[in-house]
Amino acid sequence: MKSIRRGQHLITLMLLLFLVLFGILIYKLQSEASFYISHSDNASLGLVYDRKGDVLFDPNASADTYGADHFLDVGNLIGDDSRQMTNTIVAQNKGLLTNFSFLLGEQQDGKAAIYCTLDHAVNRKVYDAFGRKNGCAVAYNYVTGEIYVCLSKPSVNILNHYSDLETLEAGSLLCKVFYPTVPGSTQKIATTAAALETMGYDAVMAKRFSCAGSYTNLTGEVIRCHHAAGHGEQDIVQAFANSCNPFFAQLVEDNGWTLDNIENFYKRMGYRVNEEGEQGYFDINGISAYTASTTLTDKRDFNTQWGCMGQGETLASPLQLMVWQSAIANQTGTCTLPHLIDHATDVKGTITAQAQTAYGTNMFAAQTASEVREIMLDNGREHYAGLLPGTEVGVKSGTAQVENGDKENSLLTGFVNDPNFPVAFCIVIEDRVSGEVSTSDIASVLLQRLKEAL
Repeated sequence: MKSIRRGQHLITLMLLLFLVLFGILIYKLQSEASFYISHSDNASLGLVYDRKGDVLFDPNASADTYGADHFLDVGNLIGDDSRQMTNTIVAQNKGLLTNFSFLLGEQQDGKAAIYCTLDHAVNRKVYDAFGRKNGCAVAYNYVTGEIYVCLSKPSVNILNHYSDLETLEAGSLLCKVFYPTVPGSTQKIATTAAALETMGYDAVMAKRFSCAGSYTNLTGEVIRCHHAAGHGEQDIVQAFANSCNPFFAQLVEDNGWTLDNIENFYKRMGYRVNEEGEQGYFDINGISAYTASTTLTDKRDFNTQWGCMGQGETLASPLQLMVWQSAIANQTGTCTLPHLIDHATDVKGTITAQAQTAYGTNMFAAQTASEVREIMLDNGREHYAGLLPGTEVGVKSGTAQVENGDKENSLLTGFVNDPNFPVAFCIVIEDRVSGEVSTSDIASVLLQRLKEAL
């Protein structure tokens, strides 16, 4: 009898284990089948929409339906189902787009869709504002994290089906918003914040350094200013607005802080310093965005000082330059994390994914954020009042030497000081030439068009 009971118990346990494993199998088939189906060559995919219902991706799109270049400004961001581009919304979220259900099977008239935070009309206006120049632009709500504008030139027209692949300009298949670039003097935002937090507001504001057009540092190397005649004696507010390299070289050398202070502050902001640790990434709804990096060895050394001014080996993505503005504009020292997908629906039209506002780790003190914010707003009032007439904008411009100094990129990053229009942005123009379109021109289009649209 005992052996029979033991056998009954064993059979019962085996049946329970079978039922549990069978339940797990059903769950995985139900939850993951659409992902695997979506990656087949014949998957039926839904559409991607912008925040107002304009189509950003349609697997059956044609020039007759949408117009020849309807998708041009979002080609390398939204992407398509061709597998030519991988770091795009469609490529990274095909599981959300598949019109397949484990219970219902393939549904040609399914309601699977992704609803993005982008405003396509504004995005296209900003794209067109670049004219003949290449570059990128990104803007988001620094309170909610919604990305309104995100574009990169040159782009790819997905309606051409890559028939012109061999003649596409370099970079057409990548949205450069997510990739590292030389930040130029926009890096002085981080260096200013590091000085304020380390040495204290009163100490930094009391410092005066002279600029005669160049400065010979403590190791005998020359740091040159873009203003050959020099700026004379300045404080931090003036030097920030003037992007004065000699001032910032002397600030980095100052005895009020150490190299460790600078390194630790940069690391808290998300920099990979001196190749320590693996290359990090932001994740934007599956899209990988590279995080900043720099090399710092001796604060008396040219390369370290140059790195603290956004040259040398310092790199940052335009996305990250924008996101840092949220920590300043919100006066918290903590970034609002960006997102591109507001929500998604499944084959039956049921919402399956809904965005929520999220935050990064605290990078610096709220007081430091407020102090940097005032410096940036002062710069905006004095030099960029026309960006959005009637509204305060905090900004920092930058010129970045690239290709061994043969070319210069122009950058502008900042935020709008308006609780009803909380927008932060970053703009990059490649190979900037005086007299052509400027970052200020593009920022004006971006902010004014976006304010009209929201």
